[in-house]
Amino acid sequence: MTTPTLDPVVHDVVGVGFGPSNLALAIALDELSSTLREPLSALFLEKQQHYQWHGNTLVNQSEMQISFLKDLVSLRNPTSPYSFVNYLHEMDRLVDFINLRTFYPSRMEYNDYLRWVASHFSHQCRGGQDVSRVELDTAPGGGACLRITASDPEGQEHAYRARAIVLSTGGTPRIPPAFEHLRGDRRVFHHARYLEGLRKLRGSAGGPARIAVVGAGQSAAEAFIDLHDNHPEVEVDLIIRGSALKPADDSPFVNEIFSPRYTDLVFDQEGPERERLIREFHNTNYSVVDAELIERIYAILYKQKVSGHARHRFLPRHEVLSATAGDDAVELGLRVIGSGRATLSRYQGVVLATGYDRLTHRQILAPIAPHLGEFEVDRRYRVLASEHFEPAVFMQGFCQDSHGLSDTLLSVLPNRSAEIAQAVLDAVRDPGTRARDTGTVAAALSLVGE
Repeated sequence: MTTPTLDPVVHDVVGVGFGPSNLALAIALDELSSTLREPLSALFLEKQQHYQWHGNTLVNQSEMQISFLKDLVSLRNPTSPYSFVNYLHEMDRLVDFINLRTFYPSRMEYNDYLRWVASHFSHQCRGGQDVSRVELDTAPGGGACLRITASDPEGQEHAYRARAIVLSTGGTPRIPPAFEHLRGDRRVFHHARYLEGLRKLRGSAGGPARIAVVGAGQSAAEAFIDLHDNHPEVEVDLIIRGSALKPADDSPFVNEIFSPRYTDLVFDQEGPERERLIREFHNTNYSVVDAELIERIYAILYKQKVSGHARHRFLPRHEVLSATAGDDAVELGLRVIGSGRATLSRYQGVVLATGYDRLTHRQILAPIAPHLGEFEVDRRYRVLASEHFEPAVFMQGFCQDSHGLSDTLLSVLPNRSAEIAQAVLDAVRDPGTRARDTGTVAAALSLVGE
């Protein structure tokens, strides 16, 4: 491999990923820098060459599940030029949106909003940069910094240096064990690649197809509706382990768990109580579906019963035990939970709406992991480090266990980004504010002889 090209600038902070979390951080850093005599130097590295938020999942029917007022900035600064309301004004659609009488824009429009905001920070973002590792380095003139290595689409490595990093790379599609060996099969794809996977599938299927959608959450429900509405030649089996699709609890009192105050409450609890709070509200975010979407699916299946034409099947209490690729189909071995009855079903395509894992921080930070212990964070999302580790490492979207269910969602972005921006300033201008872990990290360091 060729020697990485080195950016000569040592930035105050490099953000890894430029999705909504780090985009909100860019706004907060911009606001903070406007108050400083010497602005913070910030750079963001993004794997995609062109900004797109969940672009492969933007079907026509998908809507946001939070209010437009919970945009990147309004809850902290409603007069910001980067608010969703100002975006509508700039796009000459404010009156039209008001006439919709809704708090929930389509995901397609929200994606356009994010792209609009990102365009204002294009000078701070390098696209097509797939970050692979973060290492300890020495800055010119002395002092420790971090070296961030990324690859461009041609495979050339580039290196960047910073006194602090903010890791916000999102989730990695979760592939159930039964499908692991079919990762390269175009007929089996995660919902994260839904539109791309469907185009490839339709381009080669050449006729009617039966597609399995595996999963019981919002993504699975949206895929089912899209296939029903827009692909009349497709028959769908919706396969779930549970007994029924369950509605998301978005009632007013429950929604208060996504407020900044609740983040404080969760963080201040001892471990067992923290876990109990997260379990208590698990049905606000995981394996649940908007009630209106559940009603639509039920109505579709009911009309099938009336007409006597069963185009789709709903298969609750079914577990996928095996997946076998044949020449003309993928055969799934299913087991009915409870009875144990086994069946085989053949599909021309399988959509895995099976959620996401959040482990990329451990992979990217592996070279400096001995300094970071168990990747525990303080209240301002800074990873607790060993005593002599100078640079600052922050994480967004990997802190659910300490900060609550809102950590992977959009609701807390305005406040979280302001907290991290201030913490970054404190870290690079006053290194004495370092977050410290004298327990687990010290034990980890003893293993590597430091």
